[in-house]
Amino acid sequence: MAADDSYDTEREVELWKTRNLLKELEAVQGHPIPACSSGTTLVSVAMRPGKQIAQVIQQLTEEIGKAGNIKSRVTRHETLTALMSLQQRLRQYTHLPPNGLLLYCGYAATGDGRQRLVNVSFSPPKPVADSIYYCASKFVLEPLAKMLEDDRRVGFIIMDGKGCLYGAVTGNSRTVLHSFSVSLPKKHRRGGQSSVRFAHLREEKRHNYVRKVAEKATQLFISNNMSNVAGLVLAGSADFKDVLLKSDLFDKRLAEKVLQTVDVAYGGENGFDQAITLSRPFIADMKLVQERDLISGYFDNIARDTGKVVYGYGDTVELLREGAVETLIVWENLEIDRCVFRSAEGAAVERYVAARAAPPDCDGLELESRGRLIEWLLEEHRKHGASLRLVSDSTPEGTQFAQGLGGLGGMLRWKPTRYDAESDYDGHCSDDSFDL
Repeated sequence: MAADDSYDTEREVELWKTRNLLKELEAVQGHPIPACSSGTTLVSVAMRPGKQIAQVIQQLTEEIGKAGNIKSRVTRHETLTALMSLQQRLRQYTHLPPNGLLLYCGYAATGDGRQRLVNVSFSPPKPVADSIYYCASKFVLEPLAKMLEDDRRVGFIIMDGKGCLYGAVTGNSRTVLHSFSVSLPKKHRRGGQSSVRFAHLREEKRHNYVRKVAEKATQLFISNNMSNVAGLVLAGSADFKDVLLKSDLFDKRLAEKVLQTVDVAYGGENGFDQAITLSRPFIADMKLVQERDLISGYFDNIARDTGKVVYGYGDTVELLREGAVETLIVWENLEIDRCVFRSAEGAAVERYVAARAAPPDCDGLELESRGRLIEWLLEEHRKHGASLRLVSDSTPEGTQFAQGLGGLGGMLRWKPTRYDAESDYDGHCSDDSFDL
């Protein structure tokens, strides 16, 4: 199975690197200052396209003059260092990149009570909306976080006789926005005058239920007087979804966004997953659906024992180097380190260990290098002609791949020749190179 032609590997790798950087910057705390409870020496600068670099350098010069008046010697030193470091970094640019520039600099506290200077500058994947300058105890990351949001968002409303769930699919993420339960009376089968009264009460409660669903939908899917979703899917196990769509209570701005109504066998999150599957023709271009198709095909090959899949860290890397891997599938949150040991004769031995865990014992060999396996794979796959797919655990299939198979595997071009037809090879090699 080849990777989807619509999948832009280079763009997804850049987005992954940006998301990873965002996580690292979010964890940075200002170095504690004795005179106050937290540091205020982390400087954030955002430059929108068209901004003149000389103007920002001049602004930093003015801020350096103001920082010289800070009473605390430590705060003054750290703030001045950050501002001057930013100036030096800006002078390295002859022109502003097309999407603008983000710069973060300052002293950060480390776990052992020491400090380190963080100095990061890069052009984001999307244009910077506004120019900003902040000096605080944490970096201002909202502009960067907004750039990582997918432009296309599809909303879901799952209704049944037990309650309603609101969800959204954005990129490769699936999010439950809100849910509530309801107790609706069943049809009254007795005759007499009471049957009319019970029927009236039943219709009244159903009407109130539809009203509540419609009102909550407006709160969740309307922002700034307009719809915040590209499309809307109504799902349910009864006729509530159709009643909602035809009701005058349902916001017309949302009614215009309805892509499809689908019948599902369940309510709640199970119904949400089923609705995503049934809506595939309408949201097939979304990464979440593409991920499910890819991983489902991967598991199907395992079930059919085709011998053309591999999983396990050592096995996948070995077949990747042999050129047998056609599509390399990597969980985007893979927390595994690749350790390279070197023998006295110069032979290299690789081992894989959980991130932040102690290095594995490798028969007394000297540890030559250690780094994140996923970062190494992002570059290594190009050398061997393999396409790369970064996947999430936002779907049941993705969770099974990440937790059940370790988050790394591949679709093979051919069944490895070293395994003959009578062997018990089931699509993967034995992998004993992973140590926890």
